[in-house]
Amino acid sequence: MASIAAVQEKLKCIKPNAKNAGEKYCEVLDQILRECKVVQDLKDGIDALLNAVVDTEGLWVVSARSVLSRFTEQIGQIDRGVVKEVCQVVLKKIQQRTASFEEHATQIRLVLAKIYEEEHQWIESATILREIPLDSGHRVYGADFKMEIYLKIARLYLEEKDHVSAEAYIKRASLLLHEITNKDLTVVYKVCTARLADFHHHFSRAARQYIQLSYELSIHPEEQLTSLKCAMNCTILSQAGDLQRSKQLATLYKDERCQHLPAFKILEKMYLERIIRVSELEDFAAQLPVHHKAITADGSTILDLAVMEHNMLSASRLYNNISFEELGRLLGIPPLKAEKVAARMIAEKRMVGSIDQIDRVIYLKKRETLLSWDRRIQGVCYQVNSIVDKINSVHPEWANSALESQMSH
Repeated sequence: MASIAAVQEKLKCIKPNAKNAGEKYCEVLDQILRECKVVQDLKDGIDALLNAVVDTEGLWVVSARSVLSRFTEQIGQIDRGVVKEVCQVVLKKIQQRTASFEEHATQIRLVLAKIYEEEHQWIESATILREIPLDSGHRVYGADFKMEIYLKIARLYLEEKDHVSAEAYIKRASLLLHEITNKDLTVVYKVCTARLADFHHHFSRAARQYIQLSYELSIHPEEQLTSLKCAMNCTILSQAGDLQRSKQLATLYKDERCQHLPAFKILEKMYLERIIRVSELEDFAAQLPVHHKAITADGSTILDLAVMEHNMLSASRLYNNISFEELGRLLGIPPLKAEKVAARMIAEKRMVGSIDQIDRVIYLKKRETLLSWDRRIQGVCYQVNSIVDKINSVHPEWANSALESQMSH
């Protein structure tokens, strides 16, 4: 075992201005990492070496950088129990000359952040990455590297359920979308934005992004399946009567992959607009993450409210009019609560109807939720036909030749 006194003596024998000074210091570093097994001895040895390398005025910066480069290469050989402390010692020492050793400090922080992440210390890992001077340092970092760091920080905060901090870094990453060349980062960005929308309870938006990710060929099949499960959860929890939700229910119901997943029975009933009983929700509710079990202002869970609104919409398909009491019994809630839910859905134009509070009756009208979508498609078709007609009137010969060419194929 190398003693600290022996290390210091060996360091004194090295001439800082010698051509092979960097090589000699690297040999001392190797000896410290190889022979110092006690934590304090290792820290003291590294500290003594850095005092000689960083603080010595006569030592060339190139030699000092070679020592730090050797250290970053050898980090993997340091015992896992002490590597974090050793890295912190190195970072603290080279902080005095950040301009000269910024690249090495960045590499050490990346290694240190990865160690914290593997130990599920999300905040510590994010804090280390935040210390990388991406915008204010002396080095110019590329858009890909900056976006990778921003997204990694965002994902770490999402793991910690700190969606406020995560959103700040997702916004920073969004500014770089048009500059990056690595398209895999775009997929990571989509994952982060989907999870953020999910945490904010913007379920329809989150479901749309999760569905897109479930078809993304560049990600692992297991991650595709996870995205699909999240899409089903968010679609089920989204507001009933919303056009986007109706489209998502149709997409997921027709997706063969969904038919083997636990949430499919609930999703099927929602797509077919059938009444869902509370007893049918136990298995589905058990697999929901914590943020999906939040309590709303009226004391209901998010799932209770989503099913309540779905059942209300299903009832509007069965009844032309229904009393508050009967609706309450049908939904399994007090009549007053049934009235409030119906009033809110009618006011938000998610359900067509009117309320007679004197007679305590709700009058309901059937509405095709996909009708407006069909009309939009019809409008686009009319516009395309109009464009074709204008082309025919201005360039009839070209239009006829193009049509003949298509007919021949």
